[in-house]
Amino acid sequence: MTSGEPRDTRTVVPLQAIVAFILLAFGLAWLVALPLWLGDGLAAPFAGLLLPVMMYTPALAVLIVLFAMRPIPKGQRLRFLGMWPLRPAKQVIWLCVIGLFGSVAVIVAAMFLSVALGWLSADFVGLSGFQQQVAASLPPGVPVPSPWLLVAVQLVMIPITAATINAVAAFGEELGWRGFLVPALRRYGTWPALLISGAVWGLWHAPVILLGYNFGRTDIIGVLLMTGGCIVWGVLLGWLRLRSASVWPAVFAHGAINASAGLPLLFVAAGSSFDPALASALGISGWIVGAVVIVVLLLTGQIRRQPELAGPRRALTPPAS
Repeated sequence: MTSGEPRDTRTVVPLQAIVAFILLAFGLAWLVALPLWLGDGLAAPFAGLLLPVMMYTPALAVLIVLFAMRPIPKGQRLRFLGMWPLRPAKQVIWLCVIGLFGSVAVIVAAMFLSVALGWLSADFVGLSGFQQQVAASLPPGVPVPSPWLLVAVQLVMIPITAATINAVAAFGEELGWRGFLVPALRRYGTWPALLISGAVWGLWHAPVILLGYNFGRTDIIGVLLMTGGCIVWGVLLGWLRLRSASVWPAVFAHGAINASAGLPLLFVAAGSSFDPALASALGISGWIVGAVVIVVLLLTGQIRRQPELAGPRRALTPPAS
């Protein structure tokens, strides 16, 4: 099925299983973040370990729901989650590439939009802000390396880390949000599935956002900013999921977002700062650029195109003798 509002011919997930998944994902996230709340918050020495663990709580919630409630027959689970089989392979691979590099392109465009709107003071020639950061991190008397050499290395590493370590970390979230939740909600319509899953994704971040993660805000405003950003990005990642019928393009796109979200810090001018609520991938500039991409996808009919993964290969039946 390649056009129109598709009917999901696979297993329909009961509403109670969807609710159970969401509650489990939220509860597990708060449980993992609890030591941060009881200790020094994001300054705790083990924060760097707990944050990746928290990213796998949606995957754990999926496994608990699958084995405890069995909403999906055993032989259909990998296909429902978009993990396997990877056919048509060409379609899945190309959308993985689009997710990987398209996400970086959106973040770069959001950075230039921030500069145009005066939300980010940038130095694209001398890299004065980045040079200042490097100098502050070195012992006194140590010469500062060429900032452009360091930036070039970081730019080259973005797609590499996005497709490797960041994709591995993002898989824990994507198995839950785009692997399970988006197709489970699709019975209610494409847009409810995309918007609700994005909002759930954003609210799930509350345990660390309220500690100052991402926006440096420890109030509900930070959670609302994160939710808004996740709704926009959730539509884009959800489109990759539905357009490819596979979770893997969304995994690589999520990895690319995490790998390139810090780009403004490389180009900020010395003596200035930027507000991530305005000039970041999850901030207002990211919302604007993401919304433009969504409109383009909508006008070109891409969001309506939702094929299914190919089924198992059928064994050839030998001719009757």
